[in-house]
Amino acid sequence: MSENLFGITGKRVVVTGGGGILCRSMAVELGRLGAKVAVLDLRKEAAELAAKEIKDSGGQAIGVECNVLDRGSLEKACAEVLSAFGGIDILVNGAGGNSPKATTSKEQFFPDDLKNAVEGMKTFFDLDSDAVQFVFNLNFLGTLLPTQVFGRVMAEQGGGVILNVSSMNAFKPLTKIPAYSGAKAAISNFTQWLAMHFAPVNIRVNAVAPGFFLTDQNRFLLTDEKTGDLTARGRTILAHTPQGRFGTPEDLNGTMVWLLSDASKFVTGIVVPVDGGFSAFSGV
Repeated sequence: MSENLFGITGKRVVVTGGGGILCRSMAVELGRLGAKVAVLDLRKEAAELAAKEIKDSGGQAIGVECNVLDRGSLEKACAEVLSAFGGIDILVNGAGGNSPKATTSKEQFFPDDLKNAVEGMKTFFDLDSDAVQFVFNLNFLGTLLPTQVFGRVMAEQGGGVILNVSSMNAFKPLTKIPAYSGAKAAISNFTQWLAMHFAPVNIRVNAVAPGFFLTDQNRFLLTDEKTGDLTARGRTILAHTPQGRFGTPEDLNGTMVWLLSDASKFVTGIVVPVDGGFSAFSGV
């Protein structure tokens, strides 16, 4: 077996959403392994801080402000990356998230909910359509548009690798978060579609589906804001996770490296759960 089977050294990588908890860890790990990393984030400061962490550890990185829903912003970011690195070998589509306004208060809707409206209680019928649209745009269009811009560079170069970020929600929709579940299901489907579409130009496309990781987007659902204790939902999740814990950002990195390296050069169009066994457990 080649010593460089899992090699990432010298690869030119773009990571969208790279200022967030999970994708920052992925970007830093890629930098540690010798990749040249462009950290893209809507928040310029967050992108630059992640890039600084890579550079402080001896790696090569740039932080780039970028709105994944704005083609002009993406094209500007692409020009910066090409100016710095001369090409793009890997795209990690990590930008995404949920919104409390697109989240129901209760897991199920009961007859009494029709008659006894409670202030502050958000039922399915109260979901904000703009918030639902935002969640779909951020996750799906926020993957499609970067793939159009950066994927074109890969096609012109003769190949590359794309890694999308799906979710456990794509396998089975979770209660309370219909918009996020639907958007991530779209990511999984899109991953398969892209894998077939891009095969003739030597671009592989796969996805990781994280289980339950504490992030800024889901913390309000899994922990009590005041005490930090687990909510009932958080306790239920751990009870259905055979390994009995939430994932840490570093738990994604091994699967990421496998899918981005030549170790998986005959693998395309798959979605890999990284979930502590959640998807394997029936609940009984």
